[in-house]
Amino acid sequence: MGQDATPALRQQAQSAAPPVEAVAGQPRERSPQRVIVTGGAGFLGAWLCRQLLRDGCEVVAVDNFVTGSQSVVDELAAHPAFTFVQADITQALDVPGRVDQVMHLASPASPVHYAALPVETMLVGSVGTMNALDLAQAHGARFVLASTSEVYGDPLVHPQPETYWGNVNPVGPRSVYDESKRFAEALTMAYRTSRGVDTGIARIFNTYGPGMRADDGRMIPAFMTQALKGEPITVTGDGSQTRSLCFVSDTTEGLRALAASGHPGPVNLGGTQEVTVLELARTVCRLAGSTSSITFVDLPEDDPRVRRPDTSRAEELLGWRPRVGVEEGLRRTLDWFEDQLRSAA
Repeated sequence: MGQDATPALRQQAQSAAPPVEAVAGQPRERSPQRVIVTGGAGFLGAWLCRQLLRDGCEVVAVDNFVTGSQSVVDELAAHPAFTFVQADITQALDVPGRVDQVMHLASPASPVHYAALPVETMLVGSVGTMNALDLAQAHGARFVLASTSEVYGDPLVHPQPETYWGNVNPVGPRSVYDESKRFAEALTMAYRTSRGVDTGIARIFNTYGPGMRADDGRMIPAFMTQALKGEPITVTGDGSQTRSLCFVSDTTEGLRALAASGHPGPVNLGGTQEVTVLELARTVCRLAGSTSSITFVDLPEDDPRVRRPDTSRAEELLGWRPRVGVEEGLRRTLDWFEDQLRSAA
């Protein structure tokens, strides 16, 4: 392991074709789509920006760096079709020029971050979503909300179809994230039905890959950094709870497919290979060649016991399904974390 993923990603982004200029006596080709990505300096936002640039789009990333990274902006700024706007979208979202799509990803997404920023999480899901929807309405743009599988809570239906309404504790420790996304979905549908905004809702399941923050409290970064350091791997509960993992490039392809489809959603985007948390910890140890032991800690309150999407709707309407296998994705992510640890040392 140890191959640096960042230069490769940067090279891919820089290779996107520039817009075709008009030639005398010939019609000008349609200018590329101009896409606004809120939360564009975050993990998922950065991957989406790279894919949009590879697709030949103009990209405007908006972020306030609460959980985003300046290094992402520094990397993407080398691309001539990329623009960055530092702003808090709960205050206002005013982007001059043409807007064809608004991809709304802004929100703390890890338990550590939304527990530390509970009010900010609720505001970005409510006021921030409203401002992003207003921007889309003002420009007649397609709006896509990056919602989450957490709207299903601790599900009583398995796997989870989009028709399931969920089992969410509205006052529990996870409620600031769960309910902010549920509100964002309701507001998105209200703008569609009452104001005619072209909207789509994606419900994103556990997504992982290079670029995740090691300190964000999510399972994959924690397992990988512990395994690579030879530290005990902390598994919550008895490890029998399940998750379904989706490599980040598959998730962003699903978001692009939804944006292009015109479908209102909601549409589940996630992996269909369900694994227990204990099995995942052991797989990470094996792939890392680690001798780390496994330590069991208390299960967090309201932690979902099972999680697997029914992706029939995405397959039928978008022609989308995950392509990166779990072990392949874990190896690529381990390579990236190993490189980060080596660079820090």
